[in-house]
Amino acid sequence: MSIPDTMRAVVLSAYDGRPESLKVEERPVPRPGPGEVLVRLAAAPINPSDLMFLRGTYGVKKPLPAVPGFEGSGMVVAAGGVAGKLLVGRRVACGASMQGDGTWAEYIRVPLGQCLPLRAHLSDEQGATLFVNPFTAWALMDLARQGKHRAVAQTAAASALGRMLLKLAARERIPLVNVVRRKENAELLRGLGAEHVVDSSEPGFEERLRELFHRLGVTLAFDAVAGPMTGHLLAAMPPGGCVTVYGALSEEESRIPPGAFIFERKRVEGFWLSDFFLSGFGPKQLRALMNVPALVGREMETPVRARLELTKAREAVKLAAEEMTSGKVLLVPG
Repeated sequence: MSIPDTMRAVVLSAYDGRPESLKVEERPVPRPGPGEVLVRLAAAPINPSDLMFLRGTYGVKKPLPAVPGFEGSGMVVAAGGVAGKLLVGRRVACGASMQGDGTWAEYIRVPLGQCLPLRAHLSDEQGATLFVNPFTAWALMDLARQGKHRAVAQTAAASALGRMLLKLAARERIPLVNVVRRKENAELLRGLGAEHVVDSSEPGFEERLRELFHRLGVTLAFDAVAGPMTGHLLAAMPPGGCVTVYGALSEEESRIPPGAFIFERKRVEGFWLSDFFLSGFGPKQLRALMNVPALVGREMETPVRARLELTKAREAVKLAAEEMTSGKVLLVPG
């Protein structure tokens, strides 16, 4: 395949969250080394983790200037070794290396272990969002399965990941309490079949949450919001409950009453998808790799609301940060 010498890429110059710190540059197309492939990208999403990365608050900070973007999809056009040649000419979902440049570019060099061939039913758009949300949703629900929790709860329930958890909970027949912060989001979820929906903006939210948690036996909650919400979830739980924080949409510290730890044996844990895979490929990881790709684009579908070219990266980031419930914003080469 014909591969150019240079490509366009979105480049971050400062960890300040300002759109002005992003610009499109002409860069050399990377060459794959042993155990790597070169992917010509078709689409890359802007996730909350990407927005945190731009602000310097994510778990990884790369030397600047750097190309952002943690996941994407495209076609493998070159390989640095014999094993990778089997993927040349195939569409793949790919995750960016934590050390190298990301997916907001026309090409990316990716380790073989961070590529998944796309099934025929999957579009490039759905493939671009295959890694972060679907695998996170699967891993979180696996915590519920392995812990034999009677019922679970989630915040930011109308998000793309929240809707995936809704589908997975229904598959597992585990009652799920869905916490949202707007009336329209509550209506959206009920339209998708959610039975238990609580709006945090309504009067009596904490009392309603506690009643549901105790009636259903909720002992595990997945919190994407942090801030005061973590404490609300913990306070609503029966003794021995656990809140797993996997996001910080509020951009605030989790606030937790100490009595929950001291007198009620409650706990707060964190979840990071990178740790889920870096811990090795045991039974949990293998189950996820076998099941998630088959569900994406079917039971776990990501709504897409905008597709913007790389040259409009600043506008795309602003749009993605303004309202996330309506769907993902994708960057495309153009």
